[in-house]
Amino acid sequence: MKRDLVFLVTLISLAFLSLLRSGYPQHIAEESCSVQILVPGLKGEAGEKGEKGAPGRPGRVGPPGEKGEMGDKGQKGSIGRHGKIGPIGSKGEKGDNGDIGPPGPNGDPAVAGVRETDNKIYLLVKEEKRYKEAQLYCHGRGGTLSMPKDETANNLIASYINQAGLTRVFIGINDLEKEGNFVYSDRSPMQTFNKWRSGEPNNAYDEEDCVEMVASGGWNDVACHITMYFVCEFDKENV
Repeated sequence: MKRDLVFLVTLISLAFLSLLRSGYPQHIAEESCSVQILVPGLKGEAGEKGEKGAPGRPGRVGPPGEKGEMGDKGQKGSIGRHGKIGPIGSKGEKGDNGDIGPPGPNGDPAVAGVRETDNKIYLLVKEEKRYKEAQLYCHGRGGTLSMPKDETANNLIASYINQAGLTRVFIGINDLEKEGNFVYSDRSPMQTFNKWRSGEPNNAYDEEDCVEMVASGGWNDVACHITMYFVCEFDKENV
């Protein structure tokens, strides 16, 4: 540092001498002699540390670092939302036939349509039942076993039996309360109309207290414990 200072002073002195030799007026030289030469002083001691300045602007993002080593496997997270349903796959091959399952419960009785008059609806039930069971079935649906009280109703039921391919059905006539005193299933007495076949009723074996109608429309007394199809009757105003 001192060497540099000496060199600087030497340069300034040479420059001043060259001005004097160049012939300038003496007063300029005299004035020049009064010029003070400022020479840098020695380096002072370090000052106290200033207060922390405001944060500078963020610098540019540096290049990505090298890939670190893989860490330990974390815990299993919670189940995410269901994704969209994928497309339907191709149809697979037909599998082997399974074992035959147990039989199902009995279904409702088959009904062979209905027949109607102005006031009545007749329903042929193709399920074999005893007389009292058939009567309960019809009552449970708001009706009664059919009661042909005139030729028109009798012919309609007979036609119904034929069209269904049957030979006989229970109708609502019996003498269960008093032998030989046949009444309709609504307990009303039989009057002038009947369609007994020849030789009927005969109460064979002293057990024929119920009545069937055959496909021709004729009546025959039969045992009440046998089973056969039957025809229910409903009043239209109650349906």
